[in-house]
Formats: sequence, C-alpha cells, structure tokens
Amino acid sequence: QVQLVESGGGLVQAGGSLRLSCVASERTFNVYPMGWFRQAPGKEREFVAAINWTGRSRDYVDSVKGRFTISRDNAEMTVYLQMNSLKPEDTAVYYCAARRRAYGDNERDWVKYDYWGQGTQVTVSS
Repeated sequence: QVQLVESGGGLVQAGGSLRLSCVASERTFNVYPMGWFRQAPGKEREFVAAINWTGRSRDYVDSVKGRFTISRDNAEMTVYLQMNSLKPEDTAVYYCAARRRAYGDNERDWVKYDYWGQGTQVTVSS
C-alpha cells in the first residue's frame, strides 16, 4: 500500500513562496495520477492541482492558475507543489493524494483518490 508523506508547509507573508513535497513509499506511485487538495477551517476539501503519471498533463483550479505549479520526479517518487504569490486565502491544510489507477487520467474529485498523506499546514499572513 502506498504511503504518502508531505512536507514544506509553514508560515509565510502574502506574496511569498513555499514548495510542498510529497514522497511516496513505493515505486507503484510512478504510474498513478497524483493530486494536491486543501482544506481550510470550516470549509470543504478543495481540489488544487493534479498531474498524470508522465507529468505532461496538469490541471489546476482557477484560483491558483499562474501562481502554483505541480510537478513530479518519478525517480525520487516525489510530487511537488510550488506555490508563488501566496495570498491569505491560500491558508489551509494541504494534502497530496494518489489515484490507484495505473496510467489513469487526472481527476478533480477527491473521492476518486485512494491514498492520502497526513497533510501539511500552510498559513499566509496579510
């Protein structure tokens, strides 16, 4: 079973940057679509970005387009979320997730993901 461990969260001022990392425990990760989601207090879990197994297909929620970049390094079994020009409304716990669908398509629906990390807190101060 794939285990995912996120890191890289923290406190940053508005306009700043953070890079989140998500390391998988098994090489089976390399053929799974991956996603990043976030959840702010009192709000539902929200799709942020997704990437297919090759890294060539990427999808973003409109609110982060042009500011966030998802990427993956299959040799390192790691997926990244580079976050630039951060805003206070980006404050949330960020989760990475994997779909147990080898060579599958990207998905925005969190219920279609099978493996989840523990989450990492991102706080953006104004």
